[in-house]
Amino acid sequence: QVQLVESGGGMVHPGGSLRLSCAASGRTFSTVVVGWFRQAPGKEREFVAVITRAGGNSFYTDSVKGRFTISRDNANNMVYLQMNSLTPEDTAVYYCAARQWTFTTFASDYAYWGQGTQVTVSS
Repeated sequence: QVQLVESGGGMVHPGGSLRLSCAASGRTFSTVVVGWFRQAPGKEREFVAVITRAGGNSFYTDSVKGRFTISRDNANNMVYLQMNSLTPEDTAVYYCAARQWTFTTFASDYAYWGQGTQVTVSS
């Protein structure tokens, strides 16, 4: 089992920044792939970013490339999502998720999920 807890969400003006954190416990953190997903009101849950087990590679959905950065600190069992140049379209509940072995962009492939943290971008 892997337990995940997100934090760092909040309200920010367009163009602002937030840094989300995902704290993990349970299974050795370095053995799992970790991704971020988000779900806006009335929309499907969508992939945002994923990072490999050792943090050597990452992948992003097109809409956040150049603005968001995913990173991980395996020594402290943490994954981060730095979000810059935020727009109202980024408003959603953001979830941290984990799975073993290889990364995918499909929410159904992730076995472990946090409870989510709300990000609201508004003027």
